[in-house]
Amino acid sequence: MSQNSANSPSGAARRGFLKTTAAVAAGSMLTSSASAVPAFHVAGRDVIKIGLVGCGGRGTGAATNAMNTEGSTELVAVADAFEGRLKGCLEELSKGHPDKVKVSPENQFVGFDAYKGVLASDADLIILTTPPGFRPLHFEAAVNAGKHIFMEKPVATDAAGVRRVLAANEIAKTKNIAVQVGLQRHHEPMYRETIARLKDGAIGDINFARAYWNGDGVWTNARRPGESEMEYQMRNWYYFNWLCGDHIVEQHIHNIDVINWLFDDYPVKAQGQGGRQVRTGKEHGEIYDHHFVEFTYGDNAVMLSQCRHIPGCWNSVDEYAHGSKGWADLSRGRIYDKDGKEVWRAPRNVNGWQQEHHHLFADLREGRIPNEGDYGAKSTMTAIMGRMATYTGQEITWDQAFNSTKALADFDNIKSFDDVPPVLPNEDLSYNIMQPGKCWDQVVG
Repeated sequence: MSQNSANSPSGAARRGFLKTTAAVAAGSMLTSSASAVPAFHVAGRDVIKIGLVGCGGRGTGAATNAMNTEGSTELVAVADAFEGRLKGCLEELSKGHPDKVKVSPENQFVGFDAYKGVLASDADLIILTTPPGFRPLHFEAAVNAGKHIFMEKPVATDAAGVRRVLAANEIAKTKNIAVQVGLQRHHEPMYRETIARLKDGAIGDINFARAYWNGDGVWTNARRPGESEMEYQMRNWYYFNWLCGDHIVEQHIHNIDVINWLFDDYPVKAQGQGGRQVRTGKEHGEIYDHHFVEFTYGDNAVMLSQCRHIPGCWNSVDEYAHGSKGWADLSRGRIYDKDGKEVWRAPRNVNGWQQEHHHLFADLREGRIPNEGDYGAKSTMTAIMGRMATYTGQEITWDQAFNSTKALADFDNIKSFDDVPPVLPNEDLSYNIMQPGKCWDQVVG
């Protein structure tokens, strides 16, 4: 498969790269681009000042990870749509790093435009951890503000958002702005060493892989008396595609991304099936509780992908690769021959959420500018294509998905909890669910 445009999969010759050993080293060796710049000094300081946009659990965790890194760091500005969440985040962070949380009342910003206050602060690096639908807007603004960026996955919930991220990332590269995406497996020695061996031919030619995120499901928040529909959906962002992208995008992207990384490519087409079988309540919004997708790559290699939110079932959050000489359990760093005998095991793994921040801050301090924006966006697009396939029940190509005209929300013009969200409930407070075979225009546009 050849790559003729920026929107197409990479088209790397898989048989060639499988014969090439991948370098495994500390720092940003697995990032998509890097430019040498002077070591990190800001106005004569060694401290790296951090701004946080999105104060939920993942935002609190990412800020903690950032302040756990070697060298001087300070949290100087925070933002969230909810004041209570912001205050709770600061309280939690202050317990763990009382000497590093230096957020004045003037640098605590609440509301949908709160991110602008953080970007106007003297923060050097911005952590973006709001619901994913807002990521393209916030990422573009952070790039325009000249800030280094850590952003959680996924980086968008629709193709329009992916295109926006890719365009902003090109600007980031020209401005020597660091961009790291929270696909932390890229920073875990177990995955890095296992994939390096597989690319070096440890199991021969690889033409088949499996990826899973099967679990019970996640939290729900009950409606509160008097709250607006916008506020309700924001508190339950996981169950609305404009905010979350469905769990195939929000969670399963991790496993999908691992296989894209292994194949050094992106699928050319996808088909699959999914639906709502168990988690069907009004509190579960509009997302499916299961997806099964067959992704096909340019040389006809195939990834079978499963994700499920159904309690009491077989669970797995894993990735496997199958080759002409054996197979590999990537999620445990083990390689087997054709007879099932273990022939190699990776050393004990580390905490990827922490390690990705160790790498990022070390890179900045040592003058390296990592950029993970492209593969973060294209793996996000892969997951979105999978959602399009299960929702429509049709085979969909990469180009059809990438060029989709269906934008799930106008994020630039969402201003307050009084605004009308792009999805509204029925009279019984249930939400319409996409029906395969009937919703191409609603899903793809």
